[in-house]
Amino acid sequence: MLAKLTAAERAALGHSVPAWEMAAGRDALVRRFKFANFSEAFGFMARVALLAEAQDHHPEWSNVYNRVEILLTTHDADGLSARDVRLARAIDLIA
Repeated sequence: MLAKLTAAERAALGHSVPAWEMAAGRDALVRRFKFANFSEAFGFMARVALLAEAQDHHPEWSNVYNRVEILLTTHDADGLSARDVRLARAIDLIA
């Protein structure tokens, strides 16, 4: 089983992934993205999908027209782990 983030690692989230926030009611990170149109949103999702597959860490997400919401949590850790932070940083580079 993967380890959950420590208290110190959680305290650093604001610096390491500042665009992400804690999801309400879950031990997870969430970020919402808005694009010019559906094609841009879908293209972003395709790039994130390839990245997530390469990291073998898959997000929970939704798409409505030009909006994408991504939620990251590690089910094997029953909450946030370093894998989530690593994927969030990589997604930020794509965005």
